[in-house]
Amino acid sequence: MAARLIDDDPALAHQHALAASRSAGRVGVVRETVAITAYAVGDFALALRELRTHRRITGSDEQLPLIVDSERGVGRPDRALEEGRAVDRSTLSVPVRVQLAIAMSGARLDLGQPDRALQELEIPEADPDRAFEWSPALFSARAAVLEELGRESEAAEWERRADIAAEALDAAAGIADREVIVVEEIDLIDDDGAVDVASGFIPVEDEASDSVDDRAEESVDAEPDVVDAESSEGRKEGER
Repeated sequence: MAARLIDDDPALAHQHALAASRSAGRVGVVRETVAITAYAVGDFALALRELRTHRRITGSDEQLPLIVDSERGVGRPDRALEEGRAVDRSTLSVPVRVQLAIAMSGARLDLGQPDRALQELEIPEADPDRAFEWSPALFSARAAVLEELGRESEAAEWERRADIAAEALDAAAGIADREVIVVEEIDLIDDDGAVDVASGFIPVEDEASDSVDDRAEESVDAEPDVVDAESSEGRKEGER
């Protein structure tokens, strides 16, 4: 219930999560949900407590970016940086590494260190020509830091890139979770699963059994969404 409500009514989602914790307080996912909903309503102290409990129960660092951001929320950016540096980033999934870079950059801004904030965002995933699921947030974070540094034109360019990435991902939504795609021209697929959205494609309604749908969903979970953002922009310009 909390997961369904968090976007529309985070306060109500938090109440549901707290109720669940009273009967299943030793379940990792329950403590994680309490933490996420507490963060959503601005109770960063509770979020920190629950995130640490979740990490102790599960041994997982996948919520490290939220820990860092919650430390910022309670006014401890130095502690936030310590938390972020305490974990080997190579052990984290790519989306979590990106989220951590954004949170660490924010902590640097809190400390009045915009140059170092920009350094935190100098990661391989900051490719302006490719649109992954994390790209819009990463590009926007970079734009915010550049604006803080007074580099207005660069900031505007990265914000534009963030918009392009978001639009490209929206355009590709619904493609990856289908079993069959009919290609009108040449659909270029890189080794890492990148889709060139400049090529025309028509999604075909899946008429197979539910088991096929399940396999497709598992495939989506296994790989990050990625499209060629620059190609998407080019296609939009052509349509105009």
